[in-house]
Amino acid sequence: MFEPSEQVYDAIEFAARAHRGQVRKATGVPYIVHPLGAARLLIEHGCTHEDAVVAAILHDTVEDTDATLEELRVAFGSTVADFVEALSEPDKRASWEVRKHHTISTLKEAPDPVLLVSCADKLDNLRSIAADVEQRGEAAWRSFKRGAPEQAWYYRALSAVFSTRLPRHPLVQRFVKLVDQVFATVTPAAVSPR
Repeated sequence: MFEPSEQVYDAIEFAARAHRGQVRKATGVPYIVHPLGAARLLIEHGCTHEDAVVAAILHDTVEDTDATLEELRVAFGSTVADFVEALSEPDKRASWEVRKHHTISTLKEAPDPVLLVSCADKLDNLRSIAADVEQRGEAAWRSFKRGAPEQAWYYRALSAVFSTRLPRHPLVQRFVKLVDQVFATVTPAAVSPR
C-alpha cells in the first residue's frame, strides 16, 4: 500500500499554487483536480514509486505554469524533475501534430515510471472527455484544438505504445479499454507531423 510522505503533500501544495486560477476546458473545474486525478489513478493501480506519484502531481507545472524544472529539481529532486521533463512538451508553439508525435516518440523509449505517469495522465483526460461527450455529444469535441478523428489517432497511438510496453499492467488495460469505448465509432485521421 502507498504511504504518502511529506514530499507528496508538498507536491500537492506546490501544484495547487502553480495551477491557481486555471480551469479545465469546457467544464470550469479547477485544473488541480486533473493532476491529483492522475496521481490517484497511479496509487489505485498499485504504484508505490513515490517519485512517479509526485511527478504525476507536478506533471503539468512546467508545461502550463511559470514553474521551472530547476525549481522542481531543488524542491523534489532530480528524478522527479527528469520525469516531469520527459512528460512535458518541449515547444508549446509547435503545431499540435508535431507535439503529439513528439509525445508518442518519447514514450516509446521512456522509463516505465514515466510511461505509467503518462498513462494515468491520459486516462484521467480521457475519462473527462468521455463524460463530456456523454453530456454534450459531438459538441464536446469543439473544446479541443483538433476534432474527434485526430483525437482518435492520438489516443489509439498512445494505446499502442502503452500496451506494447506494459501489456499486463491494469492501468494500461483500463486505458486501452476506455480508448476502445470512446473512439469505437470514430475513424482515426492520418496525422503527420507538420
